[in-house]
Amino acid sequence: MTDPIMHTYGRLPVAFAKGEGCWLWDEDGQRYFDAISGVAVCNLGHAHPAVAKAVAEQAATLVHTSNLYRIPLQEQLAAELVRLAGMDRAFFCNSGAEANEAAIKLARLHGHRNGIHQPTIVVAQGAFHGRTMATLTATGNARVQQGFEPLVQGFIRVPYNDLETLERIAAADPNVVAVLVEPVQGEGGVRVPEPGYLGALRQLCNQMGWLMMVDEVQTGIGRTGRWFACQHEGVVPDVMTLAKGLGNGFPIGACLASGIAADVFTPGNHATTFGGSPLACSAALAVLRTIEHDQLTERAAHLGSRLLEGLVDRLGQTAGVETVRGHGLMVGIVLDRPCGELVGRALKRGLLLNVTAERVVRLLPPLVMSDAEADFLADQVASLLHDFLTEKEAA
Repeated sequence: MTDPIMHTYGRLPVAFAKGEGCWLWDEDGQRYFDAISGVAVCNLGHAHPAVAKAVAEQAATLVHTSNLYRIPLQEQLAAELVRLAGMDRAFFCNSGAEANEAAIKLARLHGHRNGIHQPTIVVAQGAFHGRTMATLTATGNARVQQGFEPLVQGFIRVPYNDLETLERIAAADPNVVAVLVEPVQGEGGVRVPEPGYLGALRQLCNQMGWLMMVDEVQTGIGRTGRWFACQHEGVVPDVMTLAKGLGNGFPIGACLASGIAADVFTPGNHATTFGGSPLACSAALAVLRTIEHDQLTERAAHLGSRLLEGLVDRLGQTAGVETVRGHGLMVGIVLDRPCGELVGRALKRGLLLNVTAERVVRLLPPLVMSDAEADFLADQVASLLHDFLTEKEAA
């Protein structure tokens, strides 16, 4: 029989039937430790009771009305997010790509209203911002762009973590209206910028009148040990995009804005049918309240340090391991060779992980992980890599 699903994914040969916390069980009852959290989505782990209760109760009450009317739960969620981020307003959508589309549109509209007829946004090499046409163009990966040309105009790409290039652009290009950057590049290989990079970028944007737009789709909602990764440097951006962990698996995205950016959109400029539904907002509110009540941002910082130190202890002197880096519960182990096959090898051992940028093992475990589970993860990953690298050397 012909597969009725479009072939957009190279899926692994497993299907999961249930989950709890950091663990998943497949259809045959085999247990797996989830060290990727649905790609940084299930920050509270699987089947969290507070989220399950909120979704069930709301689904039995009211699922959708559309943004033609007030949505009190949306107003509550916006108030919580702007409080936590120190920003002013929120627009709700359904994904990180949609949130970044909103940010790109906002920047362009801001530029046009200030007399810039070809507004340009600076983006970084190695970035990932989504797969719609505009966010695909903003993404710094030629492989995922291939075949979709012509791409969208209005972007300049610069090296990540490079202020000198940005300063040269500031002196030469009067059309720049914004910079869009990830505080840590996730798909780019868990690349952490030098301390002070975001703060200096904030100063440059202030000096040039550019919007500082921070893509916190993967880094936000507590993953790095603060609510938002830019807060490690005390930075408040003009625009911040969120998704992934915001709904713990229920689709929701947000584009937050502050200062002059908060008043750019007016009725008719941007919209969404499903964004910010009562059901999505109930899930997100349960996530935020749980993280705050259980102090999970602090736990993420503690667990991230424990996991990173454990991996360095176990792998630091291993031939073939170039470095172990990370920020909170975003950890990357950089090897000296492509290692995509590790995903399948790990699956056979009951471990779910991810390889990105060809040779970076990426770990994004849930924030609800215990200390013992963090140690277990470090042991399992170290054993996996030791076996892989030994075998490759012997060959």
